[in-house]
Order: sequence, then C-alpha cells, then structure tokens
Amino acid sequence: MTVWLLAAKVVVSMAMVLGLAWVAERVGPRVAGVLSGYPLGVAVALFFVGVENGADFAAHSAVYTVAGFSASLALVVAYRGVARVAGAGQALLAPLLSVPCFLAVSALLSRLPLGLAGGTALTLTGVCLCLWHFRRIENTVIDRRVRLSAGALLLRAAAAAAVVLLITGWAHVIGAEWTGVLAAFPVTLFPFLVIIHWTYGWPQAQTVIKHFPLGMGALLVYTLAVALSYPRVGVLAGTGLSFCLASVYLWGALLLSDRQPRQRPARADDAQSSG
Repeated sequence: MTVWLLAAKVVVSMAMVLGLAWVAERVGPRVAGVLSGYPLGVAVALFFVGVENGADFAAHSAVYTVAGFSASLALVVAYRGVARVAGAGQALLAPLLSVPCFLAVSALLSRLPLGLAGGTALTLTGVCLCLWHFRRIENTVIDRRVRLSAGALLLRAAAAAAVVLLITGWAHVIGAEWTGVLAAFPVTLFPFLVIIHWTYGWPQAQTVIKHFPLGMGALLVYTLAVALSYPRVGVLAGTGLSFCLASVYLWGALLLSDRQPRQRPARADDAQSSG
C-alpha cells in the first residue's frame, strides 16, 4: 500500500464523519439520519478493495455487502434495544453491545450462499421491518448547540478511518465474502450516532436511528450497481455510475422524509429518558 493510498483512505473516511456531524447540527437528525445511508463508507471500502485487488474481487465482495446490510440493521436494532433498557449507562453500553451483534450476524451471512437476489430480498425485508418497528419514534431536533471538542470529533472520525483501513488492508487475507459483509459496517452512521447520543441525548439519537433504514436504500442501490458495473466498466467508471444512481434514490428518500410529521424540540428531561 502506497503512502498516498493510505492517506487517501484516512482523509476520506474521517471527512465523512465530521461532515455528517456538521450537517446534523444545521439541518437536524432527521435529514442526517437519511443522509447517513449515503454510500460513503461502503463506497470508500469497495473502491479501494477494487483498486488493490481488482474489479472482479470487489464486485464479488459487493454481492456479500448487499446481504451484509442486514447486519447493519441488526446493529441499530440492538443499539436501540440496549439503550432502552440500560438506563443511565445507555450511551456506553449501546455502542459496546451493538457491534458484537453486527459481527455475529455478519459471520452467519458470510456462510450463506444467498447470491445477489437473495441478499437483496433479505435486506429489503429487514428495511421494511425496521421502518415498521421504528414508526412510533418521534422526530426531534437539536435545539441546543454544544461545541464538540476537536479531540472528541477526531477520535470518532479516526475510528471510521480505522474500519476502512482494516477492511481494505486485509481483504486479500480474509477473502471476498468476509470483505463484503464487513464493508457493510455502518462506517458513517455508527460514530456519528455515538456523537449525537453522547452530546445531545437519546431522543436525537433515536431520530437518527428511525430514518437510517429509509436512507439505506441508497446503500443498496449503490452496492447493486457496483456488483453489476465493476466487471463491465471498471472501478472508476463503475463508482461514478453507482454514485449517480444512489443520489437519485436519496433525493427521493429526502422528499418522502419531508412528508412525515414535523420534528419537535427535545425537552431537557428527554435526554435522560431511555425511550
């Protein structure tokens, strides 16, 4: 791995998390929750996997990434479930216990011969179930601004960069299947969700969780496009085409999100509630 390639991975990955935190404070957790489904993390991972291991390897990995999004949904369900029962320790326990849930589901998915159609059906089913499960979560806005320390933001952004480096650096060792499911880890969402939860409270974090499944359609569209286009047009052109298709979906998702009930400001005591 060249120094420039390593630097590119770190810079792009960290910029994603910092940018999304900036968006949340200015447009609210609802929009940020949808935008967290934009294929930034998976795009970085699959792009560099393709650059280093070839377009066919990345395309095969993308087939498993499609199914791996179900593990991402399992992560946010586990995060919310732990937070609801953990009380005062929710902000620490929810992140710590939801990641093992992702890994457990990923381990199962990496062994299943689902294929592109089966993985798509599984993830779409998961998206629909999560949208139904989260339907009663109230939308809240960030009505008090807290200046985050540079160290706190950089620590969480560095965590996202570390995940990308781990996946892309070990792809040739762990194989396309594990690379694919691990690429589905919500690199953008997870550290961002922790930032919102720790800084603003549980109501705002729940709003992000509520709208993540809607934005996940963009991840699905992007990854399907990668699986189909990389072997035909190459990594660079396939990435551009996949981003265009995902952007069209996300634009529609944001319009649909705008039709939902208006957000309410969270009360001070809400931040301590386990929802």
